[in-house]
Amino acid sequence: MKFAVFLGDGMSDLPMVELEGRTPLMVARTPHLDRMVSKGIGGWSRNTPEGYYPGSDVANLGVLGYDVRGTYSGRSPLEATAMGVELGPSDVAFRCNLVTLSADGILMEDFSAGHISNEESVLLMQSLNELFADSGFRFYPGVGYRNLAVWSGGGDLLQCTPPHDISGQPIAAYLPQGMDAALPLQLMVRSRELLREHPVNRQRVAQGKKPASSIWLWGHGKRPRLASFHSKFGLSGGMISAVDLMRGIALNIGFEVYNVPGATGWIDTNYEGKASTCIRGLKEHDILFVHVEAPDEAGHAGRLDYKIQAIEDFDARVVGPVMAYLEEQGSFRALALPDHPTPVALRTHNRDPVPFAMVGTGIEPDDNHRYDEELLRRGSRSFDPGFHMMSAFLAEKG
Repeated sequence: MKFAVFLGDGMSDLPMVELEGRTPLMVARTPHLDRMVSKGIGGWSRNTPEGYYPGSDVANLGVLGYDVRGTYSGRSPLEATAMGVELGPSDVAFRCNLVTLSADGILMEDFSAGHISNEESVLLMQSLNELFADSGFRFYPGVGYRNLAVWSGGGDLLQCTPPHDISGQPIAAYLPQGMDAALPLQLMVRSRELLREHPVNRQRVAQGKKPASSIWLWGHGKRPRLASFHSKFGLSGGMISAVDLMRGIALNIGFEVYNVPGATGWIDTNYEGKASTCIRGLKEHDILFVHVEAPDEAGHAGRLDYKIQAIEDFDARVVGPVMAYLEEQGSFRALALPDHPTPVALRTHNRDPVPFAMVGTGIEPDDNHRYDEELLRRGSRSFDPGFHMMSAFLAEKG
């Protein structure tokens, strides 16, 4: 038996006036996701437990069958693992976004600094390490705007806000707060001086691109302790994703991480490479988890057109080819869903339930035929909290 999970990050949404009361999933062409529902079952899951922020870290761990309540410390330590950064017991890791603030420094103009490139981020992280050499912080380049900062012997008694939650809003009320917030806040403010005249930003402005005008620290935590997926479910697995968070989750639960050239986390990602790598991985492991970030990024950017495009590309270029392979093999099960909604109108996540499609050997079809948010009402199965879904998916014998 082979298992595949197709995770379209942030795919689900809210009804939109622009779509005459429909959602992006309802208008997107998704024949392969629809076929999964028609030949299997459709339902819903709520992947973020009560009291937790609906981040991709908590929600994806829920999809993978992990109850984060009482066992989870934060997303950035997972990203540190993916980047090969070993955290000591007293280290605190932060996501270090490169962001664009308004010219007066008041508004969060772009949480991704215009989707700054990896090469540019490397140069900026190097300069930050030189500027803050005596601060106890070290900066590590990640993927594009998504970088890492580690505070040696630092404190974790502070509250930070994800920058994608405050797009277009004044930042003053969302800066780090709490007992240990003083130094992180100081570095964020001081970074603006360095970045203002940095050659990377001068070149970006000359090219008509948004500058990386500040760092933004958030998602902090200490090194995690997660049980392996094999110890929980008796299966080996692999992860395909463009983002360090998902690769970090994979390494912490004992999955093999597959790197796909050209995987960007944006609408230009290498969908075909992800599909072919998934098929290869299914020959080596029991379960493959394919994560596509583009719908989430489009939601954060407020780009309805990009979100619909990302959903259609995910369906046609990832779900379709992998499902064709699985159906040729005989015994299999497949699951497709988002981790959380990222509504275009809100430009951030919420805790609402998300629709799923589950199909394969031993799963008796229900009377649903289309994959969209109507499954929140019509679905034949539901999981709240969502971490129970993985056990049902793997154990379903028919």
